Amino acid sequence: MNKISIIIPVFNEVNSIIKLVSHLENKAFQKETIEIIAVDGGSTDGSQDKIKASSNVKLVQAGKGRAIQMNVGAKVATGNVLYFLHCDSYPPHHFDRIINDAIQQGRQAGCFRMKFDYAHPVLMVSQWFTRFNHISCRGGDQSLFVTKKLFDEIKGFNEQFIIYEDNEIISRLYAKKQFVVIPEYIITSARRYQQNGVWRLQYHFIIIHLKRRLGHSTESMLQYYKKNIR
Repeated sequence: MNKISIIIPVFNEVNSIIKLVSHLENKAFQKETIEIIAVDGGSTDGSQDKIKASSNVKLVQAGKGRAIQMNVGAKVATGNVLYFLHCDSYPPHHFDRIINDAIQQGRQAGCFRMKFDYAHPVLMVSQWFTRFNHISCRGGDQSLFVTKKLFDEIKGFNEQFIIYEDNEIISRLYAKKQFVVIPEYIITSARRYQQNGVWRLQYHFIIIHLKRRLGHSTESMLQYYKKNIR
């Protein structure tokens, strides 16, 4: 079994982080071959204290921003496989064995299919498309595993991307023709859709995707995000 370093960017996630850690420990096939790294971007809600209270989690400090936090986590990781995971996404039973199987089959990067924890027609359509192995069907909520060797080869996350950092690195992994979509499902919280309105948030995400395709700057994408999404 490869050792898997699970890297979780955290910012004010006091109600989520320990729940996720418990899930990972309960669902792992072999707990001895995973390490959990929480990379905190300056939380002010007690998240750091919660993490420190868990003896099974390595707490690392970083500047705010998922790309920055995940690169910092990768630097301290001791596993030869990196698994980037959002704080409100829950991988399937024996996720570590499933990822190892994919790597043994020669795939150096990939993700799971995804389901939301909230039934809504728009989200049901969106999650259905995650079964297809095409860049337009990818997103950070599906999580991302990549060998440390390949991650270092492509020089990690692009820290110029304050948003859209997952899609940007995945596009570079697709260029390596190593990406696989595992048919098991990760369950992701729909809380942001519920906060912003499902139709409204989906519309704004489409606009951001279009801005990226049309060559808009990272600053333009970020300003649109800040203006329209809570």
